[in-house]
Amino acid sequence: MRVLVLGGYGLIGSSILRALLADGHDVVGLGRSKRRGAAFLPEADWVQADIATLQTAEHWRPLLQGVEGIVNASGVLQDGLGDTVVATQETAILALIEACREAGVRTFIQISVPGASPASPTSFYRSKALADAALARSGLSWTILRPGLVLAPQAYGGSALLRMLAAVPVLQPVALGTAQIRTVAVNDVARAVALSIEGAHAGGDFDLVETSSQPLERLLLRLRAWFGFPPPRAILRLPLPAVWPIAWLADLAGHLGWRSALRTNALKALAGGITGTSGPWTSASGLPLKSLEETLAAMPATRQERIFARAALVFPILVLTQAGFWTASGIIGVLRMETAAGLLSGALGPESASGLVLAGSLTDCAIGLSTLVRPLLRPACLAAILVACAYLIGASLFMPALWLDPLGSLVKVFPALALALAVLALAEER
Repeated sequence: MRVLVLGGYGLIGSSILRALLADGHDVVGLGRSKRRGAAFLPEADWVQADIATLQTAEHWRPLLQGVEGIVNASGVLQDGLGDTVVATQETAILALIEACREAGVRTFIQISVPGASPASPTSFYRSKALADAALARSGLSWTILRPGLVLAPQAYGGSALLRMLAAVPVLQPVALGTAQIRTVAVNDVARAVALSIEGAHAGGDFDLVETSSQPLERLLLRLRAWFGFPPPRAILRLPLPAVWPIAWLADLAGHLGWRSALRTNALKALAGGITGTSGPWTSASGLPLKSLEETLAAMPATRQERIFARAALVFPILVLTQAGFWTASGIIGVLRMETAAGLLSGALGPESASGLVLAGSLTDCAIGLSTLVRPLLRPACLAAILVACAYLIGASLFMPALWLDPLGSLVKVFPALALALAVLALAEER
């Protein structure tokens, strides 16, 4: 069967692609970047599209040529730069369902969430619920699967956040520690899709969760032990009001392209718990889903998991430090332009020196501010490296005495270079 997988290189979608390929299906992955998809999984075919822009059946028709089945593993947690929840999860999917009916695509597997409801306080849950309802009355051969907290060898979104929190040294911070969580292994989700794509569970609406739940606090402590980190000296239980300001800042960062799992939609969802009922799926398929312990045992933590968790913990600090350093450098250059130009005027002349200081200051500010915009992070790091090298070369040619400056004005460029290299190394989003 030729299957189109939406969200093909996402956390869940990538495992689904591999499972379908292993079963001999002809798989097409849909993502925002065809290049990224092809590099990630070259065995699959890839098409490039932003789902949020596919708002009518006509938009979808060219993508459905030869397709016999659909798996929707796409999702957007909250509105932000380049992300619109309703457009992606509701309007586009309703248009896709209509296009499937017109094109004769019969099989449609929807990856939804437990507890999705039109009455939910979050657009994430509401839009999922409305798309689920439209699919259920579409007349297609459909199956709706609702994974709990998905655990996978790779980390993204909520699972990456939990790993980061579990890596905090000495203390274990936790908010909503009593919220009940049920997990599911990503391979179990992929296997459920592979079974459902053959029509074995048509018309079924299943939660994909382990049989028992655990409070979030216990889950974090278990992840900490899984990493091999020592137990915390103390547990820092944060009241929810203390976390809301962080969530609001994360919402603001979302409009700069940062898809943080700490945004308000995530907190609202977590406050209600991530639960479900495992019995119906097990009864229908005969396949039990792994428990948390079984999932962790199947993917033992290694040095790379520990490094990822610690790097994720310090990454926001590195980004903010780089942004602050370059922006402050530019502002100081503008405020002290006369003094800075005086240092260069002997070698370049007064007018050229002033122009160079102004250009350098504006460049510094541009690098600092661009660092805060997620799509511009990598270009900003590359610019920081190039500009820092240019400063070192220029100063060595025209003002070599600065190397002996007792305040180390040129020596301090090297930590800035190292910072930009570190941020660049960690800048990959998936």
